[in-house]
Amino acid sequence: MSALTPESPVAAKVFPSPNHGERKDGRRPSMLILHYTGMPDEGEALQWLCNPVSQVSAHYFVFGDGRVLQLVPESRRAWHAGLSSWDGETDINSCSIGIEIANPGHPGGLPPFPDVQIESVAALSRDIVTRWRIPATRVLGHSDVAPGRKVDPGELFPWKTLHEAGVGHWVAPTATSDGRFFSRGDQGMPIEALQAMLVMYGYGLKINGAFDEDTEKVVAAFQRHFRPERVDGVADASTIMTLRNLIAARPQAAA
Repeated sequence: MSALTPESPVAAKVFPSPNHGERKDGRRPSMLILHYTGMPDEGEALQWLCNPVSQVSAHYFVFGDGRVLQLVPESRRAWHAGLSSWDGETDINSCSIGIEIANPGHPGGLPPFPDVQIESVAALSRDIVTRWRIPATRVLGHSDVAPGRKVDPGELFPWKTLHEAGVGHWVAPTATSDGRFFSRGDQGMPIEALQAMLVMYGYGLKINGAFDEDTEKVVAAFQRHFRPERVDGVADASTIMTLRNLIAARPQAAA
């Protein structure tokens, strides 16, 4: 990106943030992480991402009306993911591109994302994953890579719409129903199998056969992205079957 020309044609212009550094070990972007700003005023959110005091940033910012700005060069390590992990990778900032989507989020009552905004997010994401050849299974929410610590972009974010636009991995969630479930305090081989499937898909979790707090957080993060009808951290049949179907449907290149 030059001083005035954004790298993506979807972005209108550059609004530079000072909050970035070198990608470590010569890493290249292989992940796309989506966030919501979680602030009531999108102008203030943009200024915060560009304030050196905040120590946070992202590569792109999408306004509610669909306008897109580039804040950090794609070759640089923006400070957006924080303490996070995915598929064994713990320095998510060095191997990802981050998009901040203006939305008050859970603190503001989790209002829906305007259609025009999602259209821009989809177009921007499609451009990024195409240019960087980012696998569908590595287009994620902040909550996926930081379960429990982060909950954005939230259970109302339309991942299905992005998938239909050619971005990200998705299968239709299995319908919720009553029946057997696993929750905090349960132990045994079924819990170990659940943990193993979550780790197989990419979530950071210890496989110890105990449905502990960390497992509950990861299950809730999975639900928030892939089975948003009920986000409770309880591994019911719908959650487990949706997870199995996602693993089975993974593109070979990303398996």
